This record gives sequence, C-alpha cells and structure tokens, in this order.
Amino acid sequence: MPALLAAATALPLHRYPQGQITEAFTELMVGGGRSTPPLVGAEERAGAALRSAIARTHAATTVEWRHLALPLADYEKLEDFGAANDAFLCEAPPLAARAVALALERSGLAAQDVDLVMSTTVTGVAAPSLDARLMPLLPFRPDVKRMPLVGLGCVAGAVGIARVADYLRGHPNDVAVLVSAELCSLTLQQEDTSMANVVASGLFGDGAAAVVLVGDARADLLGRGGVRVRDALSHFFPDTERVMGWDVGSFGMRVVLSPTVPDLVANELPPVIDALLERNGLGTGDIEHWVAHPGGPKVLTALEGALGVDTSATALTWESLRDVGNLSSASVLHVLEKTLDRSPSGSGLPAVLMAMGPGFCAELVLLEW
Repeated sequence: MPALLAAATALPLHRYPQGQITEAFTELMVGGGRSTPPLVGAEERAGAALRSAIARTHAATTVEWRHLALPLADYEKLEDFGAANDAFLCEAPPLAARAVALALERSGLAAQDVDLVMSTTVTGVAAPSLDARLMPLLPFRPDVKRMPLVGLGCVAGAVGIARVADYLRGHPNDVAVLVSAELCSLTLQQEDTSMANVVASGLFGDGAAAVVLVGDARADLLGRGGVRVRDALSHFFPDTERVMGWDVGSFGMRVVLSPTVPDLVANELPPVIDALLERNGLGTGDIEHWVAHPGGPKVLTALEGALGVDTSATALTWESLRDVGNLSSASVLHVLEKTLDRSPSGSGLPAVLMAMGPGFCAELVLLEW
C-alpha cells in the first residue's frame, strides 16, 4: 500500500479575529465600500437588516480566526475578477511552495526526489497551472510529472490523496506530492447580498497544504512505515449539480451553496461510509480517527449524526474550523496534519479521511497506521 509520510500547512501572514473581518465585510456590502452614497429611508432599513443577518451568520460559523491573502484594507481595491485573479497568481504559488517545502522536510525527502506533483485549487485561474508555477520556487527535477486537478472544490484534498495513491500503486518506487492552495477571500462578491455569499464570507479562509506520499517499494527502501492508504471510495450524488459550486462570469466567481447540504450529509452519506468500511471488513466502531473536512457547523453536526459519534470524534475538525475557517480543499489536509501531530504512530486502528464538494460528491479514504 502507498505510504503517506508527512503533511504540512502554510497560512498567510495576515491573521484577523472573526469580528474584525465581519465588520470589514459588512462595510463592503452595506456601507458602500467603494464610496457609494449613504443609505436613506427604505434602503437604510434594508441595510440595517442585512447588517444584523451578517453578524448573526458570521457568529454562527464558530470561526474565531482567519488568515487572509491580503491585508484586510486591500479587499476594497479588488474591483473586478481580473484584479482578484492577479492577486491569486501573486500570492498562491509562494504559499503553496512553503507548504510543500515543509512537508518534504518532515518526510526526510527533497524536491529532487519528487516524481509527481499533483496540484489543486478552485479559487483562481492559472495557466500555466499552480504546479508549473512551483517550478521556479522549488528545485524539482525538470522531468517531474505534473497533474493539476481543477473544479473539485472542497473535496479535492481527499480526491488528491486517493488519486496519488492510485498512481503510486502503479509506480511503487516513486515519490509524489499533493499540494492545495485556496485563497477563498479573493472570490468575495462585494455586491452579492445572497445568503450563500453571506455564509461564505463568514466561513472560508485562505491557506495552502501539502502531503508527501511514496509507493510501497520506496517506503520499504526508506525503512518508513508511515500511514498507509488502504482503500478509497468516490461517490457522486445524482441531481445535485446546483448544491455547491461557482457561477463564473464577468463578475468573477459567485458561490453556489445550498442550505440542503446538511440534509444530504445526514441522509445520503451513511450508506457510502458503510460501503467503504464493509468491503474492508470494518464498522464505524473500528475507526480511531475521523479526519473530516470542516464544511461548517451544520455540516459537521450532520456528519456526526451520520456516523453515530459525538463531537469528541471530530474534535480536530472543529478545532481547525475555529482556528482558520474552511480552507476549501486544503482544510482536510490541515486536519490530517493535526491528526498526525497528535497521533504520530496511532493505535493500529484505521482512520477515515473524508470530504465533500461540488457535484455534489464525496471522497472517502481509508488510512492505516
């Protein structure tokens, strides 16, 4: 089985308490962040109602801190999609490089050892892709294979581990790196007062994460056990294309986020989890760690109900949500890093890493210490 040797997260230097972000976002949406005239009459009453809704919604996310790609005052200057994407192209590659360098250092390997770099992002458009933009920043070999994953959103961290493991089963001597860089704050829609945008503005943060994996022959050569990728399962839920994703136009990337996500998790995910465990002769009671993507409080509560566990089983996911918010595809890798830090050798029991994303879809990865 392929071995997962290390995980690492890199976060932007601009860190703010949730209340400060809420205040700034409210001014952009309601207060006229671009020097619009003050609201009067009915508009003033509507503005007050929106302010109240933003405050309640942001508080309900349970997020206490977030890291942002730019200083908070600079977001008012992002007047269109081009400006936001330019900021992504400037900030995402060095942040991703930091995560990769730290993961390689923890694994005891070097950039020259890497045979495959798989990258994922959904918060910016880059051609050359993110992985190509790492080449001037890290000393990868010129013959390194590159594979960008595009459009998978929050599920991509879990999908990336599963697909890298598939590759390594066919290339057991290889070293592979998965890297995610998500600058969710740059997708902010200042004139979109929909509840989906209000929720997203209070939930999502910025960050990058990387994972180093090797084929089983390479792991044996290195004398490293690591965490083995035992199995994975993908599931696409039919007729859910408008549950989560982006509408992309001249305005940029406008979030699509249905309030039905928690119900989907509660009602449709349990048989998917059971399918992965049953084909490996396991039940939920056999799992030591649930390495879950922090989709939000309602989603996490629904997931706990689906698993039949309490918040202690997903404590590290709640901690990640509190400390940095939802980092899209990087989030589940951040939770994985926390899990490896707290339980480097495990108890011998397996773990399940899982995330959900646009489609609506789920990816589950069975890990074994």
